[in-house]
Amino acid sequence: MNRYVDKFISYLTTEKNYSSHTIVNYRLDLENFLDYIGKTPIKKVDYQLLRRYLAHLRTQNLKPRSLSRKLSSLRSFFKYLFREGYIKESPAVLLMSPKLDKPLPKFLTESEMTAFIEAPKGRGEYAKRDRAILETLYSTGIRVTELTGLNMSDVDLIGNIAKVSGKGKKERLVPIGRKATEAIKDYLDCRASTPQALFLNKHGTRLSDRSVRNITTKYIRRTSVNREISPHVLRHSFATHLLNRGADLRSVQELLGHVNLSTTQVYTHVTTDKLKKVYDQAHPRA
Repeated sequence: MNRYVDKFISYLTTEKNYSSHTIVNYRLDLENFLDYIGKTPIKKVDYQLLRRYLAHLRTQNLKPRSLSRKLSSLRSFFKYLFREGYIKESPAVLLMSPKLDKPLPKFLTESEMTAFIEAPKGRGEYAKRDRAILETLYSTGIRVTELTGLNMSDVDLIGNIAKVSGKGKKERLVPIGRKATEAIKDYLDCRASTPQALFLNKHGTRLSDRSVRNITTKYIRRTSVNREISPHVLRHSFATHLLNRGADLRSVQELLGHVNLSTTQVYTHVTTDKLKKVYDQAHPRA
C-alpha cells in the first residue's frame, strides 16, 4: 500500500502542483488510514471497510472540518487509483462528508484597520518593513504565503502592480494601492542589502510566514483591538471593505485568486451598520 501512497503523493506534487502544506496533510491522512487497515490489500478495501474507518475517526472527537479533510484525502486517493487502473472501482465514491458550518470571516472595521496599519512607528528599517507588510497585505488582499514569496522583480512600483504566485502555483496580477507602494519604496530606500526577496528578516534572508504572523500579533496588541486575529484578517477585511463599498463579486474573486465564486461568496456578509442603512433607505415603513 505504501507504494500506492508514494505514487499518489508524487502525482499531487508534480502534476497538481499542490502546496507542501497540503501534501503533508494528505500523506498524514493516508498513513493513518494504512495503520488502520493493516495488511489488507488495496483491492480488498471496500465501502464497508471505509465506513468502519469513518466510525473509528468519529470516536476520536475530530472537528467536522478535520474529518471532512480526511475523507477528501481518501476520495482523491481512490479516485487516482481507479483512474490509473490499480482498482476496478473506487470504494470511496459514496462516502458522505459531515456538513460544515461556514462561520463568517473575522474582519476589522475601516477605522480599526487604519489604526492597525499605522501602528508601526519609527524611521528604522524594521518599522518601515512592518508598515510596508501591513499596507501590502491590506492593499492587495494576498495571502501571507504569497506575500513572503514576493521577489523584487515581481513588484512594479511605477505601474502599481504585483505578480503573485498563488495556490497551485497559479500566477495572477494584483494592483497595489498608492499608500502601499509608498511604504514599500520607503522600506527599500533604507534597506542595506538587495537580495531577491522583497521582505527580509534580520538575517537578510526571506521573511517566513511565522514571522509575518508574529508581526501581526505585535501590532494588533498595540492598537488594543481585543480579538485574536491572524494575518488572514487583513485579507478578510480587504474583501469585506471592497464589497461594502460596491465592488462586484466577480472582481473580488479575481483579486483574491479564488477558483470558485462560491469561495468568495462567504465575504458577502455585511456589517450591521450597512444593513441598517440599506433598510432605512429601501423599506417603505422604515
